[in-house]
Amino acid sequence: MNWLRTPPVFLAPGLIMILVAIGGRYTLDRAGYTDLAWVDLRVAGLLVALAVLIVDIARRPPALSTPRREGWLVATVLFFLFQIASGLWAPQASRVGPQTLDLVLMGALVVAFYVYAVGDPERVVRTAFLLFFVAAILFALAALFVNGPGEQGRYSAFGGGPNVFVRIEILGIISAVALFMTTGRILPLLVTPLFMLAAVLSGSRAGLLAGIVVGGVALLKLRRKLRSGTIVGALAFLTVAVAAVWAFAPPAFTNLFQERFVEQTVQERYLSDRTDIWAAAWQLAVDHPIAGAGLDGFYGLIGVNQFVEYPHNYVLGVAAEGGLIGLGLLASAVLLWTATVRGGGHRPQLTGLAVAAAVFVGLSSLFSGDYYDSRLAWLFMAMAAAAATVPAPSRALEEVTP
Repeated sequence: MNWLRTPPVFLAPGLIMILVAIGGRYTLDRAGYTDLAWVDLRVAGLLVALAVLIVDIARRPPALSTPRREGWLVATVLFFLFQIASGLWAPQASRVGPQTLDLVLMGALVVAFYVYAVGDPERVVRTAFLLFFVAAILFALAALFVNGPGEQGRYSAFGGGPNVFVRIEILGIISAVALFMTTGRILPLLVTPLFMLAAVLSGSRAGLLAGIVVGGVALLKLRRKLRSGTIVGALAFLTVAVAAVWAFAPPAFTNLFQERFVEQTVQERYLSDRTDIWAAAWQLAVDHPIAGAGLDGFYGLIGVNQFVEYPHNYVLGVAAEGGLIGLGLLASAVLLWTATVRGGGHRPQLTGLAVAAAVFVGLSSLFSGDYYDSRLAWLFMAMAAAAATVPAPSRALEEVTP
């Protein structure tokens, strides 16, 4: 009966795919090789990951015939394919080529990671959180001691923007909680003040707000399971963490906090022109209600003249460039995924943690980023679906045994 024991999946495919996902659009000109600017490391990395994944799949034992709800994945692929096809009616100034490459890579990444995760969801999800935890540490240290503040006084690392940087740091906090819950070790939680400091230094108001919302909802759901001692300990730790952040933060911290969060947000109610951009995207959706203006149509019709890259809202971007068809496919994918992970399935704890990470990135995508910047949300959606739908070997055997 050894064939019933699924061997651990290879680490290599997951490691490479997560590096590709975190690295973003990384061409060699960012490393100083301007003559090789055409070399996109995402393509090379994903091809290597797929090759190793094929070997990993080949070595797996025959899968037990237990049904899995994968309608969400079909709807997701159809959604990506429609977005790519919409390049056929995109305006002339649209950047169809680069956007198509982004969508192809993102679709391949999501499908490949889901196929990888179903081989051993427990190990894959835990390893993913460990890798994001380590990444958050590296990004925070690089921002503080290497890159420093940018022109606006906002921190980021490795060539990415502050809005991407804050996602990595908040995911680091979620990963620390996940490691604590799955291992019982408190050490990961002790690093969260570093992540909190880095997240605030990013100056990303939307990212911080999304993190607070996800954390608040998580506490609300767990309120009946929390003991008084746990609550007191958590509050004490949070107080110490905030005090440590305030005490050891660089001088730029107080200036950024005062200017970005107090003066601009509270006093001046400055939203980085988001309302004007969203209004333009909404008008574009109204003008092209059925199939949208086409891939990157927002830039081709509006952004190219106003120097705005994208609508800074994932849903509005889909509405403007994909119309009701695009919104319908996106809604179908999200609703089917929600039905798949509802209740946590076979691994409620891991599923819930992956859902929290996916929802956080999804909420952040309502305020900043383009289509490719949503990749981490889709990646965690794939992990959550695998954790929820793939039964443990012993339980799978019970389900197929008459």
